[in-house]
Amino acid sequence: MHAPKLQAPTGMTAFVVIWLGQVFSLLGTAMTRFALTIWAFQETGEATALALVGFFSFAPLVIFSPIAGALVDRWNRKLVMILSDLAAGLATIVILLLYVNGRLEVWHLYVAGAFAGIFESFQFPAFSAAMSVLVPKAQYGRANGLLSLAESAAAIAAPVLAGILLRMIGVAGVMTIDIVTFTLAVTAVLMVVVPQPQRSAEGTAAASNIWREALYGFVYIWRRKSLLGVQLTFAISNFFTSIGMVLIAPMVLARTASNELALAAVQSAMGIGGLVGGLAMTVWGGPKHRVHGVLLGFIGSSLLGLIPLGLGRNATVWAIGAFWLLFFFPITNASNQALWQAKVPPDVQGRVFATRRLIAQISGPLGILLAGPLADRLFEPAMRPGGALHPLLAPFFGAGHGAGMALLIVIVGILGVSAGVVGYLVRAIREVDVLLADHDAETATGDALALS
Repeated sequence: MHAPKLQAPTGMTAFVVIWLGQVFSLLGTAMTRFALTIWAFQETGEATALALVGFFSFAPLVIFSPIAGALVDRWNRKLVMILSDLAAGLATIVILLLYVNGRLEVWHLYVAGAFAGIFESFQFPAFSAAMSVLVPKAQYGRANGLLSLAESAAAIAAPVLAGILLRMIGVAGVMTIDIVTFTLAVTAVLMVVVPQPQRSAEGTAAASNIWREALYGFVYIWRRKSLLGVQLTFAISNFFTSIGMVLIAPMVLARTASNELALAAVQSAMGIGGLVGGLAMTVWGGPKHRVHGVLLGFIGSSLLGLIPLGLGRNATVWAIGAFWLLFFFPITNASNQALWQAKVPPDVQGRVFATRRLIAQISGPLGILLAGPLADRLFEPAMRPGGALHPLLAPFFGAGHGAGMALLIVIVGILGVSAGVVGYLVRAIREVDVLLADHDAETATGDALALS
């Protein structure tokens, strides 16, 4: 008798297998990022260098999204996810080789980040669209909560593990672990079945050459003003949040004389906040009207997260702010993802989701690019003794290194609250769940309201 063949996992089981691979990969990536952050700050002593690393990693991801989304809808989504992971691993291997040969410079991180960012622009639409055919619609919120759990678990463990491992095996050892973890992620995807979606009426009508298909996402979202409004509120929030987020590490390092353990504590608190938020989203599934999870998340992360981070003077207060900053991220992102997965037909999600990401995150690279110069050239000098802002604000922020960055974090935190407030003031946004029908609804109600 022949032994029965093992069948490749499908459906929700396939999603869980991919998810487990991502848990390890995200942990390895986060440890490498932490190690290289310490290295880059010790090399330069400036926030600008860290901000530019983020910019060159993030900008290509956003810019290439429309083309990537169109190609994802044409190509095998399983293959796209594998190639994206392989490219990220290749970038890490190159950085590792440069480091062990004593040739690594900060600008190498810019190039490697840009290379990985181009391929990562394919990962998000491919994985999001694949999830839509693997997971039942009723479980979208919980599945996205699991993804947030993976990110948060990595954020908790990575700083602590990297801080310990840096003293034991150094930067090269940490990057070697990262290479092992990304191979696990690729293996997980290879093991499962990821079906291609059935062609919908929207997908048939959208079929054209690659350039028109790349523009299709813009047309689709423009015709649905509620969805456009949701992404514009994301653009507002991401601009301010990106400035605040990129300054947290240099602010903590500047105010603690480059204390690795203090930074690890703050970043681990972020991870714990994200983990608790992800657990809450996984168990809860999110609000019935998903837009409330999005808008309240904007308000909460800035009001309870960024503002206390800037006002704090020690690791305890920073950790509390970091916890609440990341607590709301899984709720916001999972609610938004579930909203779009329910509204957009799966066979055009690659194009639409890529454009959606472009609209929401195009402001992020700009914020990252501005963060360093604003901190190093304007706010830091202004908060030093004799600076323009020192007499008025020194009692609140101090006058040492990092005081200017702390002030800037508070300012963008206050402005970040505006994203959620603006969303609630616009009916087309706050009622998107009822104004726009789900893609599988028997009758479409349309989206007649314009953004006002």
